[in-house]
Amino acid sequence: MQLHFSPSMRSITISCSNGFIGLMKIKVAARHISYRTLFHTILILAFLLPFVFILTAVVTLEGVNKCSSFDCLGRRLGPRFLGRVDDSGQRLVRDFYKILNQVNAEEIPHGLKLPASFSQLVSDMKNNQYDARTFAFMLRAMMEKSEWEIRESKFSELMNKHFAASSIPKGIHCLSLRLTDEYSSNAHARKQLPPPELLPLLSNKSYHHFILSTDNILAASVVVASTVQSSQKPEKIVFHVITDKKTYAGANLSDTTPRTFASKLQARSPKYISLLNHLRIYIPELFPNLDKVVFLDDDVVIQHDLSPLWEIDLEGKVNGAVETCKGEDEWVMSKHFRNYFNFSHPLISKNLDPDECAWAYGMNIFDLSAWRKTNIREKYHSWLRENLKSNLTMWKLGTLPPALIAFKGHVHPIDPSWHMLGLGYQNNTNIESVKKAAVIHYNGQSKPWLQIGFEHLRPFWTKYVNYTNDFIRNCHILES
Repeated sequence: MQLHFSPSMRSITISCSNGFIGLMKIKVAARHISYRTLFHTILILAFLLPFVFILTAVVTLEGVNKCSSFDCLGRRLGPRFLGRVDDSGQRLVRDFYKILNQVNAEEIPHGLKLPASFSQLVSDMKNNQYDARTFAFMLRAMMEKSEWEIRESKFSELMNKHFAASSIPKGIHCLSLRLTDEYSSNAHARKQLPPPELLPLLSNKSYHHFILSTDNILAASVVVASTVQSSQKPEKIVFHVITDKKTYAGANLSDTTPRTFASKLQARSPKYISLLNHLRIYIPELFPNLDKVVFLDDDVVIQHDLSPLWEIDLEGKVNGAVETCKGEDEWVMSKHFRNYFNFSHPLISKNLDPDECAWAYGMNIFDLSAWRKTNIREKYHSWLRENLKSNLTMWKLGTLPPALIAFKGHVHPIDPSWHMLGLGYQNNTNIESVKKAAVIHYNGQSKPWLQIGFEHLRPFWTKYVNYTNDFIRNCHILES
């Protein structure tokens, strides 16, 4: 490269001998440029030109030196100066997306033979020289087959879990048989309960009356034992136990999602459609001499003294319950009316608000005096009849939805620490929260007395099982 300055310093000629850039002249206005500016210009040119030459050499090596003009060379070198690269890869991706969209809109060819694995697919592609369209069809068919198999597996899992939750474990069945035999053969076991001298306590309002509805004697024993052991005044506790036989119903296996299917199975569980659950609505009539009671399900464990519940002012309401719409989990504490009712039904959409907060059964304070002044029972049965007329399409099966309607306007929210739900649903239940709760509720299929119960949550229940009892020990009801 050579620099030539004219005698008048009005032009500078830059020449090179490589044939690509032959001559470059710079004219300078003599009266408008200083030697300092000129010097800086020369330095800049001297810095840039080597890069131009290097890029030119690269273009030459890449075989694009057929350009015969600066315009052609500029088109070649311009993207490199701007940091752009060849978009052939992007075009390939766009073309493949286009093929995928076309394949997605068409039917999979009948009789398409699918490989058993991805490695076999790759091998078949190499051997049979599949084009992109054939590959896309194969990929789509394999994914749809996998999705179907996963769906079928999920339904099978849910059905098996439903059967496990609905059946009676061998140990509990054994316990029932042995106790029945003891009752029939042992006159002492048939003595009147409670003894005559304790009968007045059944209606004594100064005592704390608990109502337990159950058909599971082992579960009932845990509820009673945990309540007594956690109480500061166990001598003030009276338990009223209601029991009957189970009733069963089948499940509709129509086309549905696994989650909806799981909800249907739970709703049709004997636990949820048993007459015992409907008997709650008759508590004021069943206990006419009582004014205030605490109702408990048989899948709860009492961890703290519950006597303060009788001191809670329900402010004229009937039902003191924990609301279940203010949590973050999907299964338990984020429930509104829309989770239970079919708002496409005109009667439901007309009378209910889908965003209204739901509440929980399982540990409830009932003011029976206030209850007797309402039409809750009549309203409950009225909606049951409407649901029967609608072929049971107004809400999910179970006794909570009609209770949500019947007790509407009669519920007083209590602190959530009194009643923690979901231990039969959620494997990731926070252990520290469990330890702090006054009542923990194993609502859901994974009961602690079943093999499908969560192992890390089971000890909160088994600690109240008397494993030294002969009946329990002989029936091999094992401690977890």
